[in-house]
Amino acid sequence: MFGKSKPKVERKILKEERFKRIASRRVQEILNKLRLLKNCANTSNYSYTAEQARKIINTIEDEWKKVRSDFKNLKSKKEEFSL
Repeated sequence: MFGKSKPKVERKILKEERFKRIASRRVQEILNKLRLLKNCANTSNYSYTAEQARKIINTIEDEWKKVRSDFKNLKSKKEEFSL
């Protein structure tokens, strides 16, 4: 009636493969966007205040701190003991 569930190891491998595929793509997108944003620093083409630049940098740094914290918290969780 119901299909057999996949073994735990196989599910873990599938999750890791999905993570690698998605994370790689998302990191590349972020790097591309940061490079585009860097173009905005060119004062030959744009005019901005120090306050505007500070706001951009602080916003990005704040979000980066959240991402870094989430990754660190996942690794610091205690694993359950098993034999």
